[in-house]
Amino acid sequence: IRLSLVGSEMCIRDRFHTPPISPMAIAFDAEKLTLSPEGPTLTRRMSDLEGLFLDADAWAAASAGDDPVVYTVTSSPVPEVDRELPQSITTIMPGDTSGELWMTKGHQHPNHQGEIYLALKGRGGLLMFDGERTEWLDMLPGTIGYIPPGWAHRSVNTGDEPYAFLAVYPGGAGHDYGWVLEHGMGSRAYRSAEGVDLRPYSASPSAE
Repeated sequence: IRLSLVGSEMCIRDRFHTPPISPMAIAFDAEKLTLSPEGPTLTRRMSDLEGLFLDADAWAAASAGDDPVVYTVTSSPVPEVDRELPQSITTIMPGDTSGELWMTKGHQHPNHQGEIYLALKGRGGLLMFDGERTEWLDMLPGTIGYIPPGWAHRSVNTGDEPYAFLAVYPGGAGHDYGWVLEHGMGSRAYRSAEGVDLRPYSASPSAE
């Protein structure tokens, strides 16, 4: 019986490129926006967002100056490999560059798969682009934004305090940031009295 069980386990593991991790409990602190145990933490500063803001001169000045942190991503220990389901908490700082609201870099999944975002704190938006159509979702605490396969996506802070959300995504989907640099996101999000003004992606920096 023992040999049979061992053999069955080996057969199961052979189906995975990377052996699956063991079951685990992950503690989520909604106030501190932390995961425990914690995985890698990524910090994106203004200088990391080259080519993303329309006003390149304003971006360059901010990068050469204080080079502020635009957003952070705290991950759980679940790895980004096929068949796993990683989680992360992204926190975007409030701010704008020539009126264009601070945002994540945005990406497409090379292996087109769906993803969900759960808004935790603050006020934000989820911008999606499939190469032709643009969709925008307002994200308030408790809102679940669903990203279908094949849609590039970017999160934007539309408020005056940090905006945080939980992401749950297929580990084998991958992240193609170059797709956004090549194809854009269909629209850009600017600050307005109503909270957000979506403008055509190629609009002039001085457009009203």
